[in-house]
Amino acid sequence: MKKSLPLLFLLVLLTGMLFGLNTSVHVSNYKTIDKPVEVSNETTFHQLMDVLTHPRCMNCHPTDNIPKQGMERQPHHFDMARGADDHGFEATQCHTCHQKENNPYSGVPGAPHWGLAPASMGWQGLTRIEIAERLLNTETNGGKNHEALVEHLTKDALVLWAWNPGVDANGVEREKPPLSKEEYIAVVEKWFADGAVIPTK
Repeated sequence: MKKSLPLLFLLVLLTGMLFGLNTSVHVSNYKTIDKPVEVSNETTFHQLMDVLTHPRCMNCHPTDNIPKQGMERQPHHFDMARGADDHGFEATQCHTCHQKENNPYSGVPGAPHWGLAPASMGWQGLTRIEIAERLLNTETNGGKNHEALVEHLTKDALVLWAWNPGVDANGVEREKPPLSKEEYIAVVEKWFADGAVIPTK
């Protein structure tokens, strides 16, 4: 009887271990929840600037009053210039050629109120930080606060034309900014929600 007690104890222990292995919850049974990737303010800032410094935007933000065109940012054909109201001269207003939508036959781009950004919002030749400073300055941006800037940057039809630029005179699709429209809007909203902080110079 005494000899069988250790054997019985060992049998019970072994049975318990096997039962435990079969009923225990494995780590693989748990779902892992990925933490959202934190994007720094500086990353968001540069993503925004990747768009604002793309030719689709820069061509209409000159500092020399001459609209630019194409990826090469060459001066506009026909010696076009800003004019008194940012829409060309009396005989050659922007809307003479640029209608409310793209012309797929001639390749002339179009969007509502086509024209240059105000001279105070010229970005040509500025650094990213200088562009941001001018963008946020109510004395240069037309008196817009952060809410109005978000509205302009994410809903203005002329701004959003950059993601529907149509084709050029040769029928070749124009290049779009480096972010999708949805990504761009999210970046604008996040940068302003985080305080529109400009990275340290």
